Amino acid sequence: MDRNLFSGYTGIIVVANVLVFLAYLFWAYFFQDPIYYLALQPAMILQGKYLWTFLTSMFMHAGPAHLAFNMISLIFLGGFVERLIGKKRFIWLYFVGGIIASLFFVFFACFFGTSAFGAKAFGSPGSLAVGASGAIFALIGLLTVLTPRMKVLVFFIIPMPMWIAMVLFTVVIWSISLSLPLHIGNTAHLGGLLVGLVYGLHLRRKYPKKTKMISRYFSN
Repeated sequence: MDRNLFSGYTGIIVVANVLVFLAYLFWAYFFQDPIYYLALQPAMILQGKYLWTFLTSMFMHAGPAHLAFNMISLIFLGGFVERLIGKKRFIWLYFVGGIIASLFFVFFACFFGTSAFGAKAFGSPGSLAVGASGAIFALIGLLTVLTPRMKVLVFFIIPMPMWIAMVLFTVVIWSISLSLPLHIGNTAHLGGLLVGLVYGLHLRRKYPKKTKMISRYFSN
């Protein structure tokens, strides 16, 4: 783990996610479960209700395993991206990626999730979405453009270049959600990923020499 993790935004976001999850467990145990006021629900958003859940859902998780997987991913990716593009660019990318990921989820769930297959593939209007993975996929998208040949560990085990890892991870996650009774926000992941890809291309056009040097440096 990066010893300077908590000197930047990545550490703050990790701590915030853990504290929000613990606070949720406490409140749900001793009082009423507040999940409907914190999770993103497409049907409510379409009615103009609970709009704050675009933000609160990014700090909520479905359980300890969901929280742990996302936070470990964020620790490894976030600290690196923060050093690569700077703290301000990182925090903007993180939150813009997360919010647009939520917009993708709401759009596909409301307009394509009304059938049985659509609900399984895209989520239903009444489904609840939580997690930081949309924002994390924005970081993945950025690294796919800036460091496409950098070796990473898919599922923390299998080493491969960043761009191949992105494609494989996305396909595997989507396939798992279609074949097993698991609720995974694939369209949110897609939305966050596109934000990262677009921002990465923007940086490559704006700073061609710097981004080319970065890509070359992390190609071995």
